[in-house]
Amino acid sequence: MKKIFLTLAVVLLGVAIGTAAPKKSSHIVGEPQALYELIDLERPGLEDVKKACNKGDFKAADKALLKYFRSRKGITLTDVNLDKVTIKKDEQRWADESLEHKFYAHKGYQPSYFYGDDIDWRYWPVKDNELRWQLHRHYWFIPLTKAYYITRDPKYIDAWIEQYTDWIIKNPLDGVERLQAAGASEEEIKAEKENIRFAWRPMEAARRLQDQLSEFALTIQSSRFSANFLNLFLRMFHQHADFVMHHFSKQGNHLLFEAQRMIFAGIYFPEFKESENWRKTGIEILNREIGVQVYDDGMQFELDFGYHAASIDIFLKALRMARANNMEQEFPQSYIETVEKMAVITYNLLFPDYENPMFGDTKAHDKSSLTRQFRQWSHFFKDNEQLPWFATSGKKGVMPPYTSRAFKTSGYYVLRTGWDKQATVTIVKAGPPAFWHNQPDNGTFDYWHKGRNFFPDSGCYVYGGDSEVMKLRNWFRQTRVHNTVTLDNKDLEKTDSKLLLWDDNEKMTILVTENPSYEGMTHRRSMFFPGDGVLIIADQVCGEAAGKVGVHFNLCPSQINFSKDGTLSTLFQDGNNIRIKTSCNRPARIAMEEGWVSTHYRKREERPAYVVEADKTAGEEMIFITVITPTDQEHNGSIAIVSKENAMSDKLSFAIRVGAKVYELGYELK
Repeated sequence: MKKIFLTLAVVLLGVAIGTAAPKKSSHIVGEPQALYELIDLERPGLEDVKKACNKGDFKAADKALLKYFRSRKGITLTDVNLDKVTIKKDEQRWADESLEHKFYAHKGYQPSYFYGDDIDWRYWPVKDNELRWQLHRHYWFIPLTKAYYITRDPKYIDAWIEQYTDWIIKNPLDGVERLQAAGASEEEIKAEKENIRFAWRPMEAARRLQDQLSEFALTIQSSRFSANFLNLFLRMFHQHADFVMHHFSKQGNHLLFEAQRMIFAGIYFPEFKESENWRKTGIEILNREIGVQVYDDGMQFELDFGYHAASIDIFLKALRMARANNMEQEFPQSYIETVEKMAVITYNLLFPDYENPMFGDTKAHDKSSLTRQFRQWSHFFKDNEQLPWFATSGKKGVMPPYTSRAFKTSGYYVLRTGWDKQATVTIVKAGPPAFWHNQPDNGTFDYWHKGRNFFPDSGCYVYGGDSEVMKLRNWFRQTRVHNTVTLDNKDLEKTDSKLLLWDDNEKMTILVTENPSYEGMTHRRSMFFPGDGVLIIADQVCGEAAGKVGVHFNLCPSQINFSKDGTLSTLFQDGNNIRIKTSCNRPARIAMEEGWVSTHYRKREERPAYVVEADKTAGEEMIFITVITPTDQEHNGSIAIVSKENAMSDKLSFAIRVGAKVYELGYELK
C-alpha cells in the first residue's frame, strides 16, 4: 500500500505544488495557470486578476483573486451564517480527533478509526462499502473549519488544509492513467481503480462539492489560507463540479443530491465560466425529477421514510439557496406544491411519540431532528397549520382534522384512532415495486398502542460490502422477518400490491390489498380497525402453488407467553400489553423464529418472533384470521374467531369475540 502511495506521490506531486502536469482531459487539475482558463475574467471585480494574467504573472493573479474573494459581496450561502457559527459537542470531538488522524467516517463505526500518521485513505478495517465511501465525504472537514472560525486556533485550519491537500495527492481522478504512464504494476493499477470507485463515486464527489462551500466561507479570511492554496482549491472545486456534471446518477435520491449540489456550486461561484450551466442543469434535473420520483400522493418512489424526508430537504434546500440569491423564479409553483404533499405524508407516517416506521433502509429518527425539519419546512408552507403543530409538539398550529389516511399510489396506509399518546396506530406498507432501499415486505405493518410499537419493522442493520456484510444485510431483508405472509419461507417473488378497498368511516376503517406474491400464489390481506385499539387481519391465499404458508409476527423486544389455545401475550410490567391469536381453516402450528430489530446502523436487539403456518395443496384456498387486542379492561376475556367463508371471492364475512365484545366483520368488493 505504501509503495502505491509513494508512486502516486511522485507522479502527482505537480498537482499540489503546481509543476507541469499533462492535460489529457478536463478531469485533470492541471497547472496553476489553468485556473484562469476556467474563470470569467470579464466579471466585474476581477480587473486586477485579468491584468496580472495578461502579463503572465500568475502569482500576482492568485493574490489579486484572494483579495477579490475576501471582499466579495452579494452572494448568500444558506448553509452557514457567519454571524452565528456554533459547533456541536460531537462536531468538536470529530475536529479534535481528526488532528490525530482519527477520522469520523461513519456513525455506525465508533470510536473512529486511526488512518495512520501518513494518512492511508484506502484503509478499510471492515469491508462495508459505506465505511469506505463515507470516508471520502470528509464529514470532519466542516467541524475543523468551524472550530477554527470560532477559536481562531491555527491548528484546525492547518489540519484541514494539510488533510485536504493530502487527499488531493493520493486520490487523483486520473490516477490510473498516470500510473500506467509511469509503468506501474498491474496490482497497483487494480488498487487504484478500486480506490477511484470509492473516492470518486458521484455521490461522494457531490457531497465534497457542497461542503467545500462552507469550508471556504469559514476560512477564506484567514492568513493561513494562502493565494497558492486558493488556486489549488478552486481548480479542485471545478474538477469536482465538472465530474458530477458528466457522471450524474441515473435515478433515485443520489441524483437529487447531486443536482442540488450543482445548483449550490453554480450560484456560489459565478466566477466560473460554466457556473450558469451547473446551476441550470441542477435546477432542470430537480424540476424534472420531482415529477418522476414523487408519486401523486406525495411519497418519494423509493418508499423509504428516511430517503423520503431527505428528498424533501434536498428540494427545499435548493429552493432556499435560489430564493436567497433572487433565483426562486426558476422553480415553478407546482414544485412547491409537490414538496408540501411530501411534508404532509411525512407527519402522517409518524406515531404520536414521533417514532417512525423503519420500512426498507429506514433507521429510527430522533424527535429533535424531526421537529427541526418540520420547523424548517413550515417556513415554506405558511398556510399549512399542521406543520407548526408537529414542529412544536402541539404547542402551536393545528392538529390534523382527520385520523386514518390512505396514500393509495405509494401503498402506505395509516389506521389511527387519534394523534395523542393514548392512541392506537397501525401503519401498513403494501405498494408498487420500488428500488434498492426497499424490501420484499408487501403487507407488513407496525402496530403502536399507547406509546409502544409492538411490531416495529426489522430495519436494515447494514447496507453493502463483502460477503460477510451482505449476509448481515440480507438477513434483515428477508420477507419472513416482516409481519406478512410467505410461501415456504421464501422471499416474495413479486411486490406489486393493489388496493381493492379503503373504507374509512366513524365505526371502522377497512383496508383490503392484494399482492401477486409468488408464482402460483396470490395473497390478499384485509385489515379491520374498529377504533378501540383492536386490529383484525384476514389473510387469504389462493393459487396453484403448494407448500407451507406462514403468517409471521415480529414483536418488539419483550417477554412473551403462549396460552394453551395459542394466544400470545406480552408481559410488560407497566401494564401496556397486547394479546395475539390466529386461526386458520386448515390445521395450523406455531413455530418460534429468530428475531432481531435494528433501529440504527450496525445496532440490533434480539426480539421474539414466531410464525403461524399451515400446509397448502395445489389450488387450495386458505384463510388466516388474526386478532390483536390490548389487554385493558374493555378487552378482557377469551378471544373467539368464527370464519363464515373461506373462498377468495368478492365477499368475506366472519365474526370475532374479544371478551364480551363481538365484531361482525367483512367486505364486499365492487
